[in-house]
Amino acid sequence: MATYKKRGYKPKAIKEKAETIEGLEQDSTTAEVFNTLDEGANKAEDFVAKNQKGIFIIVGLAAVIALAYLGYNKFIAEPKAEEAMNEMYSAQKYFDEAVVGTNKDSLYTLALTGGGGKLGLTDIVDQYGSTPAGNLANYYAGMAYLNTNDYTNAVKYLGDFSTDDAVLGPIAKGAMGDAFVQLEQLPEAFEYYEKAIVASTNDYTTPMYLLKAANVAQSLGNNAKALEYYKRIKAEFSTSDQAKNIDSFIGRSEASN
Repeated sequence: MATYKKRGYKPKAIKEKAETIEGLEQDSTTAEVFNTLDEGANKAEDFVAKNQKGIFIIVGLAAVIALAYLGYNKFIAEPKAEEAMNEMYSAQKYFDEAVVGTNKDSLYTLALTGGGGKLGLTDIVDQYGSTPAGNLANYYAGMAYLNTNDYTNAVKYLGDFSTDDAVLGPIAKGAMGDAFVQLEQLPEAFEYYEKAIVASTNDYTTPMYLLKAANVAQSLGNNAKALEYYKRIKAEFSTSDQAKNIDSFIGRSEASN
């Protein structure tokens, strides 16, 4: 009698064999992955072991740099800034007295050179130039020199002053323009008046330096720029002191074009 073989029997055996092979391959792949990871870990451990001294040195240096920076700010920069502010008090007092007083030249000189055992503005710049007070001393020194007719030093110190203040910044640039006018360097004066204009837009400094820039521009023969600035004063700052006679300036400039 013939023996009946069910369909699918042989394929089942083949399928099981395939699954067994596939499982072995997966096991082998997994083993390879773990072996690779182990090898990588061993290499990393070997690298650390071989270079342990160098790594510790690098980490140590980074820590030293960080601590040095914090220490500098805490124990050097901050106390130095405080010292500079204390020194500034006396110099600024002389400067303020010169502004409102009658004996201006001698007071400005005391502000610059110092008095009563206190440093003057120039010494504060030299010794504390990296501090906020040292930076501010540049401004006061420049203005003191401007008011004592030392225009070269006025330009020098005002040029070293930096600020984002909306009023003080334009005044410093404009004062440099004033100094260049006195030095008869009109192109430089015009340049710094324009820098004062663009530094900040406000009702105090902007019309003042627009008028000064326009007057210098006209002296340089640039009537178009002068007219532009005169008209801007009339349009944007009609209530300012500079706008009181602005029509006459506009008329003069138009006649020159």
